[in-house]
Amino acid sequence: MINKIKNIGYLLLLCVTTAFNAQDMSTLFKQLDPSVVTIEVIEYKVKDQKLTTSGGLGSGVIINKEGFILTAAHVVESANEVSVKLQSGATFTADVLSSSTVADVALLKLRTVPISLKPATIGNSSTSKIGEQILIIGAPLGLEHSLSVGYISRKMKKNVISNGEMAGFLQTDASINQGNSGGPMFNMHGELIGIVSFILSNSGGFEGLGFAVDIDTTKKVLFDVNSFWTGFDGVFLSEGLAGVFNTPQKSGVLIQRVTPNSFADKIGIKPGVIQGEILGQKIWLGGDIILSIQGLSCNAPHDLGTIKKQIESLKVGDKVLIEVLRKGKVIALEANFSK
Repeated sequence: MINKIKNIGYLLLLCVTTAFNAQDMSTLFKQLDPSVVTIEVIEYKVKDQKLTTSGGLGSGVIINKEGFILTAAHVVESANEVSVKLQSGATFTADVLSSSTVADVALLKLRTVPISLKPATIGNSSTSKIGEQILIIGAPLGLEHSLSVGYISRKMKKNVISNGEMAGFLQTDASINQGNSGGPMFNMHGELIGIVSFILSNSGGFEGLGFAVDIDTTKKVLFDVNSFWTGFDGVFLSEGLAGVFNTPQKSGVLIQRVTPNSFADKIGIKPGVIQGEILGQKIWLGGDIILSIQGLSCNAPHDLGTIKKQIESLKVGDKVLIEVLRKGKVIALEANFSK
């Protein structure tokens, strides 16, 4: 009899807790949803000497009253026109201000800024923990302002480098589908902690493995201003992968993109020219492989932190020396540091 009473008490507690959590999630969704937008893109292509258009759909999140919006780079990377649809249904044209294809984040700006914008609160993903509950809002398969709930399954670093940092990602079991890309991941305090990026799937549908670029990486890539590190994106070649490229050391940084007129451009670093795929990852091939900076070898991911500190201590006019592997030859690039 006592055990039956205990069981009934447990079930009542479970029901009350479940009802409370559902109400709590409903309130949180209502609070956060106005900051979420749907992004529609139009791409112009020439086929058989005829101009054709194609469209795409993604999600984004408003981050301030000035009309700045975060989304995934792959949502807008080939767009000729970008429009942003607010929760109210109002649509505005936007421009891409900056992006990083390797970290898969982009910053948009509305051309016309309504006074009714409700920006999200930007959080700190370094304090996020595995097992923490999160929620994602977006337009999966075109179903705008859809909510999915899950947990942080894993925190990981990917072998892509942007702004001198290895990009960080949050893995989640929250349902993510086409159209969710670029949408926000919130914690239970209503803080933005990630931008939805990609899924791992054998079937093409969601199988419980979704990934969001963590907000700390996003801030460093899009908002930290440093003329050297913002000048290029790269892929860190692990020891096995470095052997494929016949590097003279066990690792290096394969350059993907170089920003025009940046210090990296002025010193002569060359970007990739042909896109290929290695181990399921799309990589631009044919660019320089950085072997060392200021005499410090890029042999391991943690070496980048040491190199970054040394570069950041440079003054205008100081000499910068970068060794790269280019077309099978080691070449020394040298210039005076400038901002």
